Amino acid sequence: MKYIYVFSGLGTDERVFQNIDFGETTTFIRWIKPDDGETIEGYAKRLTGQIKHDRPILIGLSFGGLMAIEVAKLIETDKIIIIASAKARKEIPFYYRIAGQLKLHRILPTRFLVRPGIFNNWLFGTQTPKDKKLLAEILLDTDASFARWAIDKIVTWKNQTQHMNLKHIHGTADRILPYRFVTCDLAVKNGGHLMTVNKADELTEKIKSLL
Repeated sequence: MKYIYVFSGLGTDERVFQNIDFGETTTFIRWIKPDDGETIEGYAKRLTGQIKHDRPILIGLSFGGLMAIEVAKLIETDKIIIIASAKARKEIPFYYRIAGQLKLHRILPTRFLVRPGIFNNWLFGTQTPKDKKLLAEILLDTDASFARWAIDKIVTWKNQTQHMNLKHIHGTADRILPYRFVTCDLAVKNGGHLMTVNKADELTEKIKSLL
């Protein structure tokens, strides 16, 4: 039997996977409160406490992909699948990296980034009233302090490790982590950052093909 552990994205939780059929025993990793000054490596180590099986399959969406990669440095895995994410620092858009170097991300109010509205609907690629409602509910439930910590870890991520058992699925219309900056194994045409919701059937097929 295969055991899958799923890492949701920044500002999202398992609700974004409600239309995905993994077809295996699936556990959703719960985000925990970061300690003051905690590194992404230290946080990953604490998350391993939620993993109860040997050689699991890790699936990570967006920021969850970064965390899946960090966790995979600490435990033996069967496979890693990242969705709408990045494999290494070089795949983080250069403007995020510059913002991280200059600490510009600390100036922007975090609540602005997790506030429902036209901007975030455009950014995440939500179009239907149902998808917009789901995104709004998730954003309103997002802990601002966790979001602030996670954004800092994204824009300052240093990872260079290349996992041989890692596969990458990315949407060609992603506005948060644009397709042109990554090299992926499988592309979802016109898929945005929330394609787990509005491209679920196609994404399910691609995930199962990798499992």
